[in-house]
Amino acid sequence: MVGRGAPSRLRPMRFRATMDAMNSFDGLRVLALESRRAAELAKLITTYGGQPIVAPSMREVPLESNTEALAFARALLAGEFDMVIFLTGVGTRALLSVVETAHKRDEYIEALQRVRVVARGPKPVAALREIGITPAITAPEPNTWHELLSALDDASKASPALNLRGARLAVQEYGVSNPELLAGLKERGAQVTRVPVYQWALPKDLAPLRAAIAAIAEGTVDVALFTTAVQAVHLFQVAAEMKLEEPVRNGLARAIVASIGPTTSEELQRRGIRADLEPSHPKMGYLVKEASEQAEELLRRKRQGIASGG
Repeated sequence: MVGRGAPSRLRPMRFRATMDAMNSFDGLRVLALESRRAAELAKLITTYGGQPIVAPSMREVPLESNTEALAFARALLAGEFDMVIFLTGVGTRALLSVVETAHKRDEYIEALQRVRVVARGPKPVAALREIGITPAITAPEPNTWHELLSALDDASKASPALNLRGARLAVQEYGVSNPELLAGLKERGAQVTRVPVYQWALPKDLAPLRAAIAAIAEGTVDVALFTTAVQAVHLFQVAAEMKLEEPVRNGLARAIVASIGPTTSEELQRRGIRADLEPSHPKMGYLVKEASEQAEELLRRKRQGIASGG
């Protein structure tokens, strides 16, 4: 189940939920790398019969300097952008907070109303509607950069005014920069400006994460849940510091890897890990429920395959 080649668009195995069956991890040890919603995720795992191993892997911190965000605001107010792409709800709200330190909220909103606003998914849509902005284009589920580029392509076919060639674009970034999205926009002829608003750091207390990495390497984790791509980045960053990268890959190859959606699955693929399961909807509740329904059978198949050399 481990691949090391150049990542193509990943299509992890999906299994239809068995609504009648008892939904239970049946005592399996389930790793959760969530930070902000760690307690909620641990409770869900317990509810579905798992033994939660909680190891926060990230913390959100403001950028020390918001020069890019403030430069974006000045350029937007001066009419120097044709389109603004919002990738996350948190980033959309954070950007507004930064802009308000130097400009009036109403001026910012009016400037956004003069350009084409694009949202990657429902969270930035909700954040934009809070300030009276309705996106002209929204990517459909699973709301990855693939769907975003497709939605932009469809819009440009429907209306020449939405063609990206020569368009001046600003992209609100989140967590890890998405080189594929930026490259795709540039390939379509857009002039792209990155607008990083916040970044992710490792937790101040790394002990739980280090213990989780050791457990994966020792083969004592049965299921690993990834709810964002940054978790994979930080897991392997700390594993490298511990000189346990390869044992972690081997440990995850024997465990069930459940990913919240394609963006996270692709980051795992970059690390040499193929996700075994994505939920039917990219939400934490669906992830835990559907992983609990499928984990035992998936684990049995996976370990049988390893034992037989498949």
